[in-house]
Amino acid sequence: MGEPALDNSAVSPPPQSLIERLKDYGQEDAFALWDELSPEERDHLVKDIESLDLSRIDRIIRCSLSSQGLLAAAVEPVPESNVSSVEERSMEERERWWKMGLKAISDGKLGVLLLSGGQGTRLGSLDPKGCFNIGLPSGKSLFQLQAERILRVQILASQSVNEGSARFTPIHWYIMTSPFTDEPTRKFFESHKYFGLEADQVTFFQQGTIPCVSKDGRFIMETPYRVAKSPDGNGGVYSALKYSKLLEDMAMRGIKYLDCYGVDNALVRVADPTFLGYFIDKGVAAAAKVVRKAYPQEKVGVFVRRGKGGPLSVVEYSELDPSLASEINQATGRLRFCWSNVCLHMFTLDFLNQVANGLEKDSIYHLAEKKIPSVHGHTEGYKLEQFIFDAFPYAPSTALFEVLREEEFAPVKNANGSNFDTPESARLLVLRLHARWVVAAGGFLTHTVPLYATGVEVSPLCSYTGENLEAICRGRTFHAPCEISF
Repeated sequence: MGEPALDNSAVSPPPQSLIERLKDYGQEDAFALWDELSPEERDHLVKDIESLDLSRIDRIIRCSLSSQGLLAAAVEPVPESNVSSVEERSMEERERWWKMGLKAISDGKLGVLLLSGGQGTRLGSLDPKGCFNIGLPSGKSLFQLQAERILRVQILASQSVNEGSARFTPIHWYIMTSPFTDEPTRKFFESHKYFGLEADQVTFFQQGTIPCVSKDGRFIMETPYRVAKSPDGNGGVYSALKYSKLLEDMAMRGIKYLDCYGVDNALVRVADPTFLGYFIDKGVAAAAKVVRKAYPQEKVGVFVRRGKGGPLSVVEYSELDPSLASEINQATGRLRFCWSNVCLHMFTLDFLNQVANGLEKDSIYHLAEKKIPSVHGHTEGYKLEQFIFDAFPYAPSTALFEVLREEEFAPVKNANGSNFDTPESARLLVLRLHARWVVAAGGFLTHTVPLYATGVEVSPLCSYTGENLEAICRGRTFHAPCEISF
Protein backbone atom coordinates (compact mmCIF):
# COMPACT_ATOMS: atom_id res chain seq x y z
CA MET A 1 0.00 0.00 0.00
CA GLY A 2 1.19 3.54 -0.71
CA GLU A 3 1.62 6.39 1.71
CA PRO A 4 -1.64 7.89 2.96
CA ALA A 5 -2.51 11.17 1.26
CA LEU A 6 -2.16 14.35 3.25
CA ASP A 7 -5.46 15.65 4.53
CA ASN A 8 -5.14 19.19 3.19
CA SER A 9 -8.24 20.26 5.04
CA ALA A 10 -6.33 19.73 8.29
CA VAL A 11 -3.23 21.62 7.18
CA SER A 12 -2.55 24.59 9.44
CA PRO A 13 -1.66 27.76 7.51
CA PRO A 14 1.83 29.28 7.69
CA PRO A 15 2.35 31.97 10.34
CA GLN A 16 0.43 35.03 9.17
CA SER A 17 3.08 37.46 10.41
CA LEU A 18 5.73 35.68 8.33
CA ILE A 19 3.48 35.70 5.26
CA GLU A 20 2.96 39.44 5.66
CA ARG A 21 6.71 40.05 5.95
CA LEU A 22 7.37 38.02 2.80
CA LYS A 23 4.64 39.94 0.95
CA ASP A 24 6.33 43.21 1.91
CA TYR A 25 9.37 42.06 -0.08
CA GLY A 26 7.58 40.21 -2.88
CA GLN A 27 8.80 36.79 -1.68
CA GLU A 28 5.53 35.13 -0.64
CA ASP A 29 6.07 32.41 -3.28
CA ALA A 30 8.43 30.76 -0.80
CA PHE A 31 5.28 29.25 0.76
CA ALA A 32 3.73 28.19 -2.57
CA LEU A 33 4.00 24.46 -1.83
CA TRP A 34 3.09 24.68 1.86
CA ASP A 35 0.03 22.43 1.54
CA GLU A 36 2.14 19.59 0.11
CA LEU A 37 4.66 19.57 2.97
CA SER A 38 4.79 17.27 5.96
CA PRO A 39 4.65 18.86 9.43
CA GLU A 40 8.42 18.45 9.77
CA GLU A 41 9.02 20.09 6.38
CA ARG A 42 6.75 23.00 7.25
CA ASP A 43 8.64 23.53 10.48
CA HIS A 44 11.91 23.45 8.53
CA LEU A 45 10.63 26.02 6.02
CA VAL A 46 9.44 28.41 8.73
CA LYS A 47 12.81 28.22 10.50
CA ASP A 48 14.64 28.70 7.20
CA ILE A 49 12.69 31.88 6.39
CA GLU A 50 12.93 33.19 9.95
CA SER A 51 16.72 32.86 9.81
CA LEU A 52 16.88 35.37 6.95
CA ASP A 53 17.34 39.10 7.49
CA LEU A 54 14.68 39.92 4.93
CA SER A 55 15.08 43.70 4.90
CA ARG A 56 18.84 43.43 4.39
CA ILE A 57 18.49 40.77 1.69
CA ASP A 58 15.82 42.79 -0.10
CA ARG A 59 18.09 45.83 -0.12
CA ILE A 60 20.96 43.76 -1.51
CA ILE A 61 18.81 42.23 -4.27
CA ARG A 62 17.33 45.55 -5.38
CA CYS A 63 20.64 47.44 -5.34
CA SER A 64 22.51 44.65 -7.11
CA LEU A 65 19.95 44.09 -9.87
CA SER A 66 19.64 47.82 -10.56
CA SER A 67 23.44 48.25 -10.73
CA GLN A 68 24.10 45.71 -13.49
CA GLY A 69 26.45 47.10 -16.11
CA LEU A 70 27.56 50.03 -13.97
CA LEU A 71 30.49 48.38 -12.23
CA ALA A 72 33.00 49.00 -15.02
CA ALA A 73 31.78 52.44 -16.08
CA ALA A 74 34.16 55.41 -16.37
CA VAL A 75 37.47 53.80 -15.47
CA GLU A 76 40.97 55.22 -15.83
CA PRO A 77 44.38 53.51 -15.57
CA VAL A 78 46.07 53.54 -12.17
CA PRO A 79 48.55 56.45 -11.89
CA GLU A 80 52.17 55.30 -11.81
CA SER A 81 52.58 57.20 -8.52
CA ASN A 82 50.30 54.64 -6.82
CA VAL A 83 52.52 51.70 -7.77
CA SER A 84 55.86 50.55 -6.42
CA SER A 85 57.23 48.70 -9.44
CA VAL A 86 60.01 46.13 -9.22
CA GLU A 87 62.51 48.15 -11.27
CA GLU A 88 62.01 51.23 -9.11
CA ARG A 89 62.88 49.59 -5.80
CA SER A 90 66.41 49.85 -4.52
CA MET A 91 68.16 47.19 -2.46
CA GLU A 92 68.33 49.68 0.42
CA GLU A 93 64.55 50.16 0.35
CA ARG A 94 63.88 46.46 0.29
CA GLU A 95 66.19 45.82 3.21
CA ARG A 96 64.64 48.69 5.19
CA TRP A 97 61.10 47.42 4.55
CA TRP A 98 62.14 43.86 5.46
CA LYS A 99 63.52 45.03 8.83
CA MET A 100 60.49 47.26 9.50
CA GLY A 101 58.19 44.34 8.80
CA LEU A 102 60.10 41.92 11.00
CA LYS A 103 60.06 44.45 13.85
CA ALA A 104 56.28 44.88 13.58
CA ILE A 105 55.83 41.09 13.49
CA SER A 106 58.02 40.62 16.55
CA ASP A 107 55.88 43.25 18.30
CA GLY A 108 52.76 41.19 17.56
CA LYS A 109 51.20 43.78 15.25
CA LEU A 110 50.52 41.48 12.27
CA GLY A 111 47.67 39.02 11.87
CA VAL A 112 47.15 36.76 8.88
CA LEU A 113 43.73 36.32 7.28
CA LEU A 114 43.19 33.36 4.94
CA LEU A 115 40.20 33.17 2.59
CA SER A 116 39.48 29.46 2.42
CA GLY A 117 35.80 29.00 1.67
CA GLY A 118 36.20 27.17 -1.64
CA GLN A 119 36.03 23.49 -2.38
CA GLY A 120 38.38 21.81 -4.82
CA THR A 121 35.57 20.84 -7.19
CA ARG A 122 37.32 22.14 -10.32
CA LEU A 123 40.42 20.25 -9.19
CA GLY A 124 38.44 17.02 -9.06
CA SER A 125 38.37 16.98 -5.26
CA LEU A 126 35.54 17.33 -2.74
CA ASP A 127 37.98 18.47 -0.04
CA PRO A 128 38.67 22.13 0.79
CA LYS A 129 41.21 23.59 -1.63
CA GLY A 130 43.81 24.02 1.10
CA CYS A 131 43.94 20.25 1.63
CA PHE A 132 45.13 19.77 -1.95
CA ASN A 133 48.54 18.22 -2.64
CA ILE A 134 49.89 19.73 -5.87
CA GLY A 135 52.49 16.99 -6.33
CA LEU A 136 55.61 18.45 -4.75
CA PRO A 137 58.30 15.96 -3.67
CA SER A 138 57.31 16.53 -0.02
CA GLY A 139 53.64 15.81 -0.70
CA LYS A 140 52.69 18.85 1.38
CA SER A 141 49.25 20.38 1.08
CA LEU A 142 48.66 24.07 0.40
CA PHE A 143 47.68 24.48 4.05
CA GLN A 144 50.97 22.96 5.20
CA LEU A 145 53.08 25.13 2.90
CA GLN A 146 51.37 28.24 4.27
CA ALA A 147 51.62 27.16 7.90
CA GLU A 148 55.34 26.47 7.54
CA ARG A 149 55.90 29.88 5.99
CA ILE A 150 54.27 31.42 9.05
CA LEU A 151 56.57 29.35 11.26
CA ARG A 152 59.60 30.53 9.31
CA VAL A 153 58.63 34.21 9.53
CA GLN A 154 58.17 33.85 13.28
CA ILE A 155 61.74 32.60 13.55
CA LEU A 156 63.12 35.35 11.29
CA ALA A 157 61.28 38.02 13.30
CA SER A 158 62.61 36.63 16.56
CA GLN A 159 66.17 36.49 15.23
CA SER A 160 65.97 40.04 13.91
CA VAL A 161 65.35 41.55 17.34
CA ASN A 162 67.02 39.02 19.62
CA GLU A 163 69.87 37.15 17.96
CA GLY A 164 69.93 33.51 18.93
CA SER A 165 66.68 33.61 20.93
CA ALA A 166 64.45 30.57 20.74
CA ARG A 167 61.42 32.62 21.78
CA PHE A 168 59.14 34.24 19.26
CA THR A 169 55.87 36.12 19.05
CA PRO A 170 53.23 33.91 17.41
CA ILE A 171 51.47 35.24 14.31
CA HIS A 172 47.76 34.68 14.72
CA TRP A 173 46.14 32.97 11.73
CA TYR A 174 42.45 33.65 11.05
CA ILE A 175 40.97 31.19 8.56
CA MET A 176 37.63 31.92 6.91
CA THR A 177 35.80 28.79 5.84
CA SER A 178 32.33 28.28 4.35
CA PRO A 179 29.50 26.02 5.49
CA PHE A 180 30.87 23.46 3.01
CA THR A 181 34.52 23.56 4.12
CA ASP A 182 34.40 24.38 7.83
CA GLU A 183 34.26 20.94 9.41
CA PRO A 184 36.72 19.21 7.03
CA THR A 185 39.16 22.12 7.37
CA ARG A 186 39.11 21.93 11.16
CA LYS A 187 39.57 18.14 11.08
CA PHE A 188 42.44 18.44 8.60
CA PHE A 189 44.30 20.85 10.88
CA GLU A 190 43.64 18.70 13.94
CA SER A 191 44.80 15.50 12.24
CA HIS A 192 48.02 17.24 11.15
CA LYS A 193 48.62 18.82 14.59
CA TYR A 194 48.28 22.29 13.08
CA PHE A 195 51.46 21.71 11.02
CA GLY A 196 53.68 22.73 13.94
CA LEU A 197 51.73 25.83 14.93
CA GLU A 198 50.08 26.11 18.31
CA ALA A 199 46.37 25.30 18.16
CA ASP A 200 45.50 28.51 19.99
CA GLN A 201 47.13 30.69 17.33
CA VAL A 202 44.65 29.48 14.69
CA THR A 203 41.03 30.72 14.64
CA PHE A 204 38.43 29.37 12.22
CA PHE A 205 35.27 31.28 11.32
CA GLN A 206 32.61 30.93 8.64
CA GLN A 207 31.55 33.27 5.88
CA GLY A 208 27.84 33.79 5.42
CA THR A 209 25.40 32.63 2.78
CA ILE A 210 22.79 34.53 0.80
CA PRO A 211 19.71 33.34 -1.11
CA CYS A 212 19.99 32.66 -4.82
CA VAL A 213 17.43 34.60 -6.84
CA SER A 214 15.69 34.40 -10.20
CA LYS A 215 16.27 37.11 -12.76
CA ASP A 216 13.29 39.02 -11.41
CA GLY A 217 14.72 38.94 -7.88
CA ARG A 218 12.59 36.19 -6.32
CA PHE A 219 14.04 33.50 -4.05
CA ILE A 220 14.80 30.23 -5.81
CA MET A 221 13.60 27.25 -3.77
CA GLU A 222 16.14 24.42 -3.64
CA THR A 223 13.42 22.14 -2.25
CA PRO A 224 9.79 22.91 -1.37
CA TYR A 225 10.95 23.68 2.19
CA ARG A 226 14.42 25.21 1.69
CA VAL A 227 15.59 28.42 0.03
CA ALA A 228 18.58 27.89 -2.31
CA LYS A 229 21.61 29.66 -0.85
CA SER A 230 25.25 30.11 -1.79
CA PRO A 231 28.31 31.55 -0.01
CA ASP A 232 28.40 35.34 -0.15
CA GLY A 233 31.86 35.53 -1.78
CA ASN A 234 35.24 36.23 -0.22
CA GLY A 235 34.01 39.78 0.36
CA GLY A 236 31.78 38.22 3.00
CA VAL A 237 34.86 38.29 5.20
CA TYR A 238 34.04 41.79 6.43
CA SER A 239 30.60 41.00 7.82
CA ALA A 240 31.84 37.58 9.03
CA LEU A 241 34.62 39.25 11.03
CA LYS A 242 32.10 41.66 12.48
CA TYR A 243 29.49 39.10 13.50
CA SER A 244 32.13 36.68 14.81
CA LYS A 245 33.50 39.45 17.08
CA LEU A 246 36.94 38.79 15.63
CA LEU A 247 37.75 42.45 15.01
CA GLU A 248 37.57 42.88 18.78
CA ASP A 249 39.70 39.76 19.18
CA MET A 250 42.37 41.26 16.90
CA ALA A 251 42.38 44.52 18.83
CA MET A 252 42.72 42.65 22.10
CA ARG A 253 45.77 40.84 20.74
CA GLY A 254 47.40 44.12 19.72
CA ILE A 255 47.09 43.42 15.99
CA LYS A 256 47.21 46.57 13.84
CA TYR A 257 47.74 45.10 10.35
CA LEU A 258 46.11 42.19 8.49
CA ASP A 259 47.80 40.27 5.70
CA CYS A 260 44.96 38.79 3.65
CA TYR A 261 45.22 36.23 0.85
CA GLY A 262 43.44 33.42 -1.01
CA VAL A 263 44.20 29.78 -0.32
CA ASP A 264 44.89 28.65 -3.90
CA ASN A 265 48.31 30.23 -4.48
CA ALA A 266 51.18 27.78 -4.02
CA LEU A 267 53.79 30.58 -3.93
CA VAL A 268 52.03 32.97 -1.57
CA ARG A 269 54.43 34.72 0.80
CA VAL A 270 52.31 34.57 3.91
CA ALA A 271 53.10 37.37 6.41
CA ASP A 272 55.63 38.90 4.01
CA PRO A 273 57.87 41.25 6.05
CA THR A 274 58.84 43.32 3.00
CA PHE A 275 55.23 43.97 2.01
CA LEU A 276 54.35 44.80 5.61
CA GLY A 277 57.28 47.21 5.91
CA TYR A 278 56.29 48.90 2.66
CA PHE A 279 52.70 49.18 3.89
CA ILE A 280 53.75 50.76 7.18
CA ASP A 281 56.21 53.08 5.43
CA LYS A 282 53.55 54.34 3.01
CA GLY A 283 51.08 54.93 5.83
CA VAL A 284 48.10 53.77 3.76
CA ALA A 285 44.88 52.08 4.86
CA ALA A 286 44.95 49.37 2.16
CA ALA A 287 47.50 47.90 -0.22
CA ALA A 288 47.68 45.08 -2.72
CA LYS A 289 50.39 43.10 -4.39
CA VAL A 290 49.97 43.14 -8.16
CA VAL A 291 51.56 41.39 -11.13
CA ARG A 292 51.70 42.70 -14.69
CA LYS A 293 48.93 41.34 -16.83
CA ALA A 294 50.43 38.83 -19.24
CA TYR A 295 48.14 39.53 -22.24
CA PRO A 296 44.89 41.43 -22.86
CA GLN A 297 42.58 38.43 -22.62
CA GLU A 298 44.10 37.00 -19.42
CA LYS A 299 41.29 36.15 -17.01
CA VAL A 300 42.35 38.34 -14.11
CA GLY A 301 40.80 41.45 -12.61
CA VAL A 302 42.79 44.66 -12.89
CA PHE A 303 43.13 47.70 -10.67
CA VAL A 304 41.66 50.88 -12.14
CA ARG A 305 40.77 54.36 -10.98
CA ARG A 306 37.07 55.24 -11.01
CA GLY A 307 36.94 58.45 -13.04
CA LYS A 308 39.33 61.40 -12.84
CA GLY A 309 40.84 61.50 -9.37
CA GLY A 310 38.55 58.71 -8.20
CA PRO A 311 39.42 55.86 -5.84
CA LEU A 312 41.34 52.75 -6.81
CA SER A 313 39.14 49.77 -7.49
CA VAL A 314 39.20 46.39 -9.21
CA VAL A 315 37.32 45.55 -12.40
CA GLU A 316 36.86 41.88 -13.16
CA TYR A 317 38.05 40.69 -16.59
CA SER A 318 34.44 39.99 -17.59
CA GLU A 319 33.47 43.59 -16.74
CA LEU A 320 36.26 45.37 -18.64
CA ASP A 321 35.49 46.34 -22.22
CA PRO A 322 37.76 44.31 -24.57
CA SER A 323 38.88 47.46 -26.38
CA LEU A 324 40.07 48.96 -23.08
CA ALA A 325 41.76 45.70 -22.10
CA SER A 326 43.86 45.85 -25.31
CA GLU A 327 44.93 49.50 -25.12
CA ILE A 328 48.69 50.18 -24.94
CA ASN A 329 50.39 52.92 -22.93
CA GLN A 330 52.61 54.45 -25.63
CA ALA A 331 55.07 55.83 -23.06
CA THR A 332 55.75 52.50 -21.35
CA GLY A 333 54.78 49.96 -24.01
CA ARG A 334 52.67 48.17 -21.40
CA LEU A 335 48.94 47.60 -21.35
CA ARG A 336 47.19 50.71 -20.02
CA PHE A 337 45.27 48.48 -17.62
CA CYS A 338 48.13 46.21 -16.62
CA TRP A 339 48.07 45.79 -12.83
CA SER A 340 46.46 42.44 -12.10
CA ASN A 341 44.76 41.73 -8.81
CA VAL A 342 45.99 38.41 -7.39
CA CYS A 343 44.25 38.53 -3.97
CA LEU A 344 47.31 39.49 -1.89
CA HIS A 345 46.17 42.37 0.30
CA MET A 346 47.18 44.30 3.41
CA PHE A 347 44.77 46.32 5.57
CA THR A 348 44.94 48.26 8.79
CA LEU A 349 42.63 46.99 11.50
CA ASP A 350 41.09 50.47 11.70
CA PHE A 351 40.11 50.28 8.03
CA LEU A 352 38.67 46.77 8.42
CA ASN A 353 36.46 48.10 11.20
CA GLN A 354 35.26 50.93 8.96
CA VAL A 355 34.51 48.54 6.11
CA ALA A 356 32.74 46.00 8.31
CA ASN A 357 30.44 48.72 9.62
CA GLY A 358 29.95 50.64 6.38
CA LEU A 359 30.22 48.44 3.28
CA GLU A 360 26.77 46.93 3.73
CA LYS A 361 25.15 50.34 3.31
CA ASP A 362 25.78 50.30 -0.44
CA SER A 363 24.83 46.63 -0.69
CA ILE A 364 25.94 46.14 -4.31
CA TYR A 365 26.79 42.50 -4.92
CA HIS A 366 28.22 40.95 -8.07
CA LEU A 367 25.75 38.77 -9.96
CA ALA A 368 26.98 35.38 -11.12
CA GLU A 369 24.54 33.98 -13.65
CA LYS A 370 24.11 30.25 -13.00
CA LYS A 371 21.76 27.32 -13.40
CA ILE A 372 20.62 26.93 -9.80
CA PRO A 373 19.41 23.49 -8.60
CA SER A 374 15.77 23.97 -7.65
CA VAL A 375 12.38 22.31 -7.22
CA HIS A 376 12.04 22.70 -10.99
CA GLY A 377 15.29 20.84 -11.70
CA HIS A 378 17.39 23.90 -12.53
CA THR A 379 16.43 27.57 -12.65
CA GLU A 380 18.31 30.28 -14.51
CA GLY A 381 19.20 32.82 -11.88
CA TYR A 382 21.90 34.57 -9.90
CA LYS A 383 24.27 33.79 -7.10
CA LEU A 384 25.11 37.01 -5.31
CA GLU A 385 28.59 37.59 -3.96
CA GLN A 386 30.92 40.31 -2.83
CA PHE A 387 34.66 40.25 -3.33
CA ILE A 388 37.29 41.30 -0.89
CA PHE A 389 38.50 43.97 -3.32
CA ASP A 390 35.11 45.70 -3.16
CA ALA A 391 36.47 47.51 -0.08
CA PHE A 392 39.27 49.31 -1.92
CA PRO A 393 37.15 52.28 -3.13
CA TYR A 394 36.41 53.05 0.53
CA ALA A 395 40.08 53.34 1.51
CA PRO A 396 41.27 56.91 2.15
CA SER A 397 44.68 55.87 0.77
CA THR A 398 45.79 52.86 -1.26
CA ALA A 399 49.12 51.64 -2.64
CA LEU A 400 50.02 48.87 -5.08
CA PHE A 401 53.17 46.79 -4.74
CA GLU A 402 54.36 44.96 -7.85
CA VAL A 403 55.75 41.46 -7.41
CA LEU A 404 57.13 39.03 -9.96
CA ARG A 405 54.66 36.43 -11.12
CA GLU A 406 57.29 33.68 -11.15
CA GLU A 407 58.17 34.39 -7.52
CA GLU A 408 54.79 34.89 -5.84
CA PHE A 409 51.89 33.76 -8.00
CA ALA A 410 51.24 30.09 -8.72
CA PRO A 411 47.44 29.72 -8.82
CA VAL A 412 45.80 26.33 -8.38
CA LYS A 413 42.33 26.57 -9.91
CA ASN A 414 41.83 23.94 -12.61
CA ALA A 415 42.45 20.21 -12.87
CA ASN A 416 45.56 18.90 -14.58
CA GLY A 417 44.96 18.74 -18.32
CA SER A 418 43.51 22.25 -18.40
CA ASN A 419 45.39 24.98 -20.24
CA PHE A 420 46.38 27.08 -17.23
CA ASP A 421 46.45 27.41 -13.42
CA THR A 422 46.71 23.69 -12.70
CA PRO A 423 48.43 21.78 -9.87
CA GLU A 424 51.11 20.79 -12.38
CA SER A 425 51.80 24.36 -13.51
CA ALA A 426 51.94 25.50 -9.87
CA ARG A 427 54.25 22.62 -8.94
CA LEU A 428 56.68 23.56 -11.72
CA LEU A 429 56.66 27.23 -10.67
CA VAL A 430 57.58 26.24 -7.11
CA LEU A 431 60.30 23.80 -8.18
CA ARG A 432 61.87 26.21 -10.69
CA LEU A 433 61.95 29.10 -8.20
CA HIS A 434 63.53 26.94 -5.53
CA ALA A 435 66.05 25.56 -8.02
CA ARG A 436 67.16 29.16 -8.67
CA TRP A 437 67.55 29.68 -4.92
CA VAL A 438 69.72 26.58 -4.59
CA VAL A 439 72.01 27.56 -7.48
CA ALA A 440 72.32 31.11 -6.12
CA ALA A 441 73.35 29.63 -2.76
CA GLY A 442 76.17 27.65 -4.40
CA GLY A 443 74.42 24.33 -4.86
CA PHE A 444 74.38 22.10 -7.93
CA LEU A 445 71.56 20.16 -9.57
CA THR A 446 71.50 16.93 -11.51
CA HIS A 447 68.41 15.55 -13.21
CA THR A 448 67.23 12.72 -15.42
CA VAL A 449 64.53 14.76 -17.15
CA PRO A 450 64.91 18.27 -18.60
CA LEU A 451 65.38 20.79 -15.80
CA TYR A 452 62.60 23.01 -17.17
CA ALA A 453 60.21 20.15 -16.32
CA THR A 454 61.48 19.60 -12.81
CA GLY A 455 63.48 21.27 -10.03
CA VAL A 456 63.90 21.09 -6.27
CA GLU A 457 61.65 21.96 -3.36
CA VAL A 458 63.03 23.95 -0.45
CA SER A 459 61.11 23.45 2.77
CA PRO A 460 59.67 26.74 4.09
CA LEU A 461 61.20 25.76 7.42
CA CYS A 462 64.64 26.16 5.81
CA SER A 463 64.08 29.37 3.88
CA TYR A 464 61.32 31.90 3.25
CA THR A 465 62.64 33.74 0.18
CA GLY A 466 65.92 31.95 -0.53
CA GLU A 467 67.76 33.36 2.49
CA ASN A 468 70.15 31.33 4.68
CA LEU A 469 70.63 28.49 2.20
CA GLU A 470 74.41 28.72 1.80
CA ALA A 471 75.16 26.49 4.79
CA ILE A 472 72.82 23.81 3.43
CA CYS A 473 73.56 24.08 -0.31
CA ARG A 474 77.07 25.40 -0.97
CA GLY A 475 79.15 22.76 -2.76
CA ARG A 476 76.41 20.12 -2.55
CA THR A 477 74.73 18.39 -5.47
CA PHE A 478 71.01 17.63 -5.42
CA HIS A 479 69.22 15.26 -7.77
CA ALA A 480 65.99 16.82 -9.00
CA PRO A 481 63.21 16.47 -8.14
CA CYS A 482 63.75 16.33 -4.37
CA GLU A 483 62.98 18.21 -1.18
CA ILE A 484 65.67 20.10 0.72
CA SER A 485 64.92 20.24 4.42
CA PHE A 486 66.80 20.17 7.69
